[in-house]
Amino acid sequence: MASPYEVEHNIKAPASGSAPCRSRQVDMSTFTSHLHQIVPETSSTSPSATTTHNNPHATPNPADISALFRLLQDQMGVLATTAPDEANRAFLRDLVEALELDVAHPPTEFAGVSQEYLDGLDRVARKTLKPDETCPICAEKYLDDPYCLVVELPCHHSHRFDLECVGPWLRSKGTCPLCRKELDRKKKVAVAAQDDDEENEDPDGLYA
Repeated sequence: MASPYEVEHNIKAPASGSAPCRSRQVDMSTFTSHLHQIVPETSSTSPSATTTHNNPHATPNPADISALFRLLQDQMGVLATTAPDEANRAFLRDLVEALELDVAHPPTEFAGVSQEYLDGLDRVARKTLKPDETCPICAEKYLDDPYCLVVELPCHHSHRFDLECVGPWLRSKGTCPLCRKELDRKKKVAVAAQDDDEENEDPDGLYA
């Protein structure tokens, strides 16, 4: 199955034995498979993410959510063991520790963002990336990858990540890995505030 990264760039997965674009790219195939089983949905730009479910109103149980967090935690832990510097290792260990509570005490409701939200994140143009700019998660230089797909999170213009690296965290946690702001909720609050402003402009309903 092609990943969102491969679909967006219209490229095929490398043949067996071929070197990956990034040496420390996370392998989230098992995570993605489990996610699609417990939170089925159709992506607007990634047809490969389309799944079906016997009961469209079913919600994931705590054990399913705990297992999802464990899969994500394992991958962050693997990356930490090969971190190129102490800063990256400390950041990844912090993510691993943050996931421990979710593994032991999974939330009753799934808090991750939707695939549609992920697909709609702002892409960073390759020409604006600096030669030494790296992804906070994999610590690889963006420009070392000829097909780099970098996204900027709405919480801050400097919070940039490889989409393949940050996607699983956003899908499961729904927060920025750096500042931990709840991204999806922030967007909803902004919409609600706009609606309130429109109502205040005509408090008596004269223009309804």
